[in-house]
Amino acid sequence: MANATQTPQRPVPGAFTNTPGPRQPNPPEPTPRPPPITPELNAVERAAKTINDTLEFQRIRYPELEHYVNQGISSDYNVATEAVPGPFQKVKSFPIPDRIFEQYNQSQMRTTMGLFADLGHAWVAIDNALYMWDYAQQNPDLIGFEEQPNAISAVSMVKPREGVFIPAITRLIVIATSMEVLLVGVSVEDLPAGGRRVTLYQTRMAAPVRGLDIQAIEGDPTTGRIFFATADNDVYELYYQQEERWFFNRCWKINHTTSRVSAFKPSLSAFGFGKGDPVEGTTKLALDGSRQLLYTLSTKSTIRVFHLKPGNAMDLVITKTLRDTLGNIAHMIQQTELLSTNTTIVDIHPISSKESSKLHLVATTATGCRIFMSATSSFAYLSSGQSSIPTSMQVHHVRFPPADTNLNATLLAPTPPSSQTVNTTSKALIPTNKSARYAPGYFFDFVAAPRDSRDRVFLAAPDSGRLAYMGEQAQGFRFLENGMWISLEGRAAAVGLATEPFAAAESPVGFGNELVVQHDRSTTEIAILTNTGVFTYRRLRLVDEFASAVRLGRAEDGLEGSVRAFVRIYGRGETAACALAVVCGQGMDVTNDFRVASITDPDVLEGARTAFIEYGGRPQLNENSLLDQTAAAIDLVKPSPRHDGVALYISRVVRSLWNTTIADQKTEPARGLIITSTVATEKLQDVQQKLTRLQEFVNANRTFIEGLSGPEAMGRAATRQEEVALQAENRALHALVTLVSNMIEGISFVQMLFGERIEEIVLSLSQEAREQFKSLTYESLFCTPDGRSLAKDLVKAIVNRNIQNGYNVDTVADSLRRRCGSFCSASDVVIFKAQENLKRSAEKGKLTEFGRSLLNESLRLFNTVVDSLTLPQLQDAVSQYIQMEFWAGAIELCLELAREKDRGNRALAWIEAGRPENDTAAAIFAERKRCYALIHQIIHAVDHIQIAAADSEFSTEQDMNTRRKAVAEARSAIDDSDDEVFQNDLYDWYISNDQAEKLLQVQSPYLVRYLQRKAQDDISIADLLWKYHTQSGRLFEAAQVQFDLANSEFHLSLDQRIRYLSRARANASSFVAGPGRANRQQLLRNISDALEIANIQSDILQNIRDDDRFQGDRREQVVTIVNGRLLPLSELYVQYADQAAYYDICILIYQAGGHRVPTDIRATWRNLLERTHEKAVENPQGSQPWEAMANVVRNLGTRLSLSEATFPVHDLLPLLKRYAFENQRGVGPDTWVVDLFMDIGVPLETVFGVLQGMLYNDEAPFRGNNRQFVANDLLHVSHRWFRETRNGRPFGSDANANEVLTTLQYAIHHGLSQARVQECQELRARINQLLR
Repeated sequence: MANATQTPQRPVPGAFTNTPGPRQPNPPEPTPRPPPITPELNAVERAAKTINDTLEFQRIRYPELEHYVNQGISSDYNVATEAVPGPFQKVKSFPIPDRIFEQYNQSQMRTTMGLFADLGHAWVAIDNALYMWDYAQQNPDLIGFEEQPNAISAVSMVKPREGVFIPAITRLIVIATSMEVLLVGVSVEDLPAGGRRVTLYQTRMAAPVRGLDIQAIEGDPTTGRIFFATADNDVYELYYQQEERWFFNRCWKINHTTSRVSAFKPSLSAFGFGKGDPVEGTTKLALDGSRQLLYTLSTKSTIRVFHLKPGNAMDLVITKTLRDTLGNIAHMIQQTELLSTNTTIVDIHPISSKESSKLHLVATTATGCRIFMSATSSFAYLSSGQSSIPTSMQVHHVRFPPADTNLNATLLAPTPPSSQTVNTTSKALIPTNKSARYAPGYFFDFVAAPRDSRDRVFLAAPDSGRLAYMGEQAQGFRFLENGMWISLEGRAAAVGLATEPFAAAESPVGFGNELVVQHDRSTTEIAILTNTGVFTYRRLRLVDEFASAVRLGRAEDGLEGSVRAFVRIYGRGETAACALAVVCGQGMDVTNDFRVASITDPDVLEGARTAFIEYGGRPQLNENSLLDQTAAAIDLVKPSPRHDGVALYISRVVRSLWNTTIADQKTEPARGLIITSTVATEKLQDVQQKLTRLQEFVNANRTFIEGLSGPEAMGRAATRQEEVALQAENRALHALVTLVSNMIEGISFVQMLFGERIEEIVLSLSQEAREQFKSLTYESLFCTPDGRSLAKDLVKAIVNRNIQNGYNVDTVADSLRRRCGSFCSASDVVIFKAQENLKRSAEKGKLTEFGRSLLNESLRLFNTVVDSLTLPQLQDAVSQYIQMEFWAGAIELCLELAREKDRGNRALAWIEAGRPENDTAAAIFAERKRCYALIHQIIHAVDHIQIAAADSEFSTEQDMNTRRKAVAEARSAIDDSDDEVFQNDLYDWYISNDQAEKLLQVQSPYLVRYLQRKAQDDISIADLLWKYHTQSGRLFEAAQVQFDLANSEFHLSLDQRIRYLSRARANASSFVAGPGRANRQQLLRNISDALEIANIQSDILQNIRDDDRFQGDRREQVVTIVNGRLLPLSELYVQYADQAAYYDICILIYQAGGHRVPTDIRATWRNLLERTHEKAVENPQGSQPWEAMANVVRNLGTRLSLSEATFPVHDLLPLLKRYAFENQRGVGPDTWVVDLFMDIGVPLETVFGVLQGMLYNDEAPFRGNNRQFVANDLLHVSHRWFRETRNGRPFGSDANANEVLTTLQYAIHHGLSQARVQECQELRARINQLLR
């Protein structure tokens, strides 16, 4: 075939419009594939999913600390200017009381100052006395401790070890003097008017430290261990216990750095000797309780790391000298005087494992550089989940000071490119004498001013908004900080965190995300103590920065520029969230009287409102996803950033209670069950107030907010895509607004619940409900049907408890309605009473007279409030009625509610009009149908009880009569119903649930008309018709219906039509009385002919789908025609098979049409094999050419049943042998051709005869040595023929055996390869042996 003429490229089928044959009609438009059916979420469920997705998105989008404090160096700061606020805002200053100065003037030896900022107190140690005062109070009282005679050298406040002191003592003040270290107990009491009352307790715990110069004290808040360091570079632990023990006092010190023998050696420096090289001493202690690591900083800038072990032990694991530190930095930067051998480290700050899994410590140099370090074990970085002891510490990142000058710096300036050169020469922070760092990265650098008495402080904080936006945009993270300078009024003495330590999460993922806690917790405040007073600064939140930007924009008539700049840096969604927060009163500022209060400036509020409404973006429809039609178009819309901003704001307001259980339960022996709220009442009120402000804003501005403005907004849509996008936006925003309303009332319900005797209420619930209440979260209460159902149970318990206590039902209902109307209305109370009657009837017995009376009373109550009944309540009532065998009452209630939902009977008119899709009555019918679905359950229960009663041997005659009466009442309620919509739905239900036998039992002319009418347009009804014929034994009529369906104009695929024909042939083949034999034979013949043609049409359809020669949409046009009604055989050949060169199908058409011209058949087979070879060669990734040829021949041979006319073996075998020799020699198995024919069932005698003729004829190309290819196949066939017949006569007869012997002998001398001569002789010998 290699030299054969290539088969001309055929046009695609249907291209020749002038080809004789019937013309094709215009193909119908393809029917769009319906989207998959997914459960539809209601508004609250959709909003809950949005809130959960938003919370998770906020958690994962914010980078971990080491992701933006990455390996290397940086110096990017956005330093505040006069026009742009910095990261902190000064709140207030508090002077030092005059009485402190009076005591100071009397000092003789030493004075030190400090802060207990978390208590709101400052302290001063003057000689031997310690004084404390509440710095936020005017004319505060001094709290003094003067009960020891020695000068105080150091003071620190720590958390005590549990169980050592009375519960009132929650803190300890550690006072170090020249002679001893004392512990003073501290109790703290919050005062109703604000502030705290601090009381000191003399613990009488002290350890002698004579001769030690204590420099630093540090405590572990998790274990209560206390450590202090001395000028001799020793680290001690102060151990204390409740009672004295043998060999141990109540308090003593343990030296962890000097051996016990050297501890008794006198210190020469204490006596004035040893004035040589200065002794290295410890200046700072820092403790990381999360990793149990204690860091020390020495006077030589050496950092030591101790691992704290149980049992008051610790080991020195790392010593990091300044030289080692500089060595780590050397590969990061070129030489700079900011980090040289003359540089000293002035402070160290640990980073907890909650904040970072990789970074451990920040060291501050005197030049203002921050060195981030990570401790490692011998194999990996230490994370919060590892208990490995660190063995080394490496420099991870170096943060250089801000530039000396900050010209044109602005918070809203474009982000500088990442390739910006790092400034490694700035001396802006020289000389730094101390620093402070607080999570999640607040940094305070105190710069001494030698020529002035006023120190300067550089404050820096992470740009959380920009970092979060980087995570949202999947950008690379950079270390971005906002900074500011402040000038202190005096010399800095101490700095402290006045609020709870920051933690947005309990793990590094999301820990530093300040955005998520903006509205959930108080703003971080820092207190700085100088020699003139205490100054407090609050962290400026992103919402406050936005308010400042709006104020600046309004003042300069540039609101649009400010908002657009904010959008560019922080994203449109975050901008919308900030704007919404400001208009809802969450923007905070310091007032003229130094109070932190909500921003009420009308201009700022109006600017924020404008930003939210006009710059909130638009929803977007993902048109690319519309192509696969896997979802409804409205589900492919991405809501606007305005919607995202609303979701962000709501999620941040309710963040702390969203997944929190409502109550904590515990049991005490004396008091029994005790239930308390997990969320403080003040917190609930705060959240509710914020949500109420949001609700008020939305209600007041609904007409201006795109997506909430109502139907008139749809009229502004220019395209269908815009209309769908607006519909999706409306659905999303409406869901959030609905959820807000639910949350407001839900919080009111919780407050009301805890205002009652909640323990009694919970104990009155069922055991299952009590278990549900234990795990009930606020999210479940707000959003889930189970939560609302449990709330209904709680309301029911409240109502019953109040009724038992003598309260009127209306009084209770009115109280509930005022506080949480959606949880309980007056109708709810009636429903509760009806449900109570149901419950009591079950207790009295369903067959008792009193029980039936209670059932009738419950039905009466339900009917009085039927307009307020919800579907779940109806379902519950019906379920109980079914259990009580009150079927007629259940049916009556369902029909009554269905009628209530459609007083105008619009559903019936909709059915008679043909059920148009866009009619609003369709929704009304759906509501009624839900009620009818419950009647279907009742019918099922009645049928089941009838079967059970018939099978029961123990039912009394009275019980049987009662049940018969109940069944008759139920049947009568159904049959006597004048609800025609219900009757139609009942018939539809029978059909859809494969219960046709019940439908056909109905003796009604309406049923007959129902079937006849719907069968014309509904194929399922037509299917019911032939199934009915089959069930009735009228198989001929069933076959006729099926045959008509196969040839009908219904939109049926070809496969469906083939299935109908197959069933029709089976039915027509069965003998039944009725139709004449001739009619049955004629129908059967028509069906068989149609089925054969349909199978050929199916093959053409598959080829068209796989054919790559189609251009544009031509393929879909042709597929639409072929995959439809059955086409004539001539049309299939002329229009499709012959035109498109589908030669295999042409051969099948020859077989079906009785075409027996050998020349046509041989030519078609030759073209088929040539085309198959060409396709296989063109697709080297597919099957081998010989495999493709074998598959084609095998498939056709099977379908043609090896017909001698259309499957001529005498022509095909030589043709394939010649192909294998010329095109596939050595590629496939040597005998693949003969194996193919033998495998599909061609008789071996026939295969042998064809090969014998080829060997004897000596035709090209099998001449000379090439005859071996035929001879070898002959030997192979002979072997197989011999194996299959050796149990009988070899080769079927002696004549065949002798013919084989002769042929093999001829092959030995005429072509058989030498390698197989011996094999051939052995076979001949075995044949001869069997012939003897």
